[in-house]
Amino acid sequence: MRRIDAIAIMVAFFGFGGVAFWVFRASGFDATNAGVWSQVVLVGVLIAWISTYVFRAMTKTMTYNQQLDDYKKAVLTKKLEEMSPEERESLLAEVDAENKLAQTSAQNAIKDE
Repeated sequence: MRRIDAIAIMVAFFGFGGVAFWVFRASGFDATNAGVWSQVVLVGVLIAWISTYVFRAMTKTMTYNQQLDDYKKAVLTKKLEEMSPEERESLLAEVDAENKLAQTSAQNAIKDE
């Protein structure tokens, strides 16, 4: 996010608070109650916005995590493309052996239960 984006969000947030104040004033609230309720609305919006950040952080769907995953995939793809056919076959053989070992271990664990 650029600095100008953060400033625009801040101005929009406070502008929303002003609009909320005038909406409450127009609907019959006095200045004090309109101020209190516009602050309640602003705090509610702020908490909702922060909760989306917390949700994205917990589920690891933030931009940084997605970029890191894309980078790792690109590096692995490039390494795979640079391998000779013999190296690829030996790598596939290793992966198959590990998968068979994992399946055997899982089946033994199930039998032991």
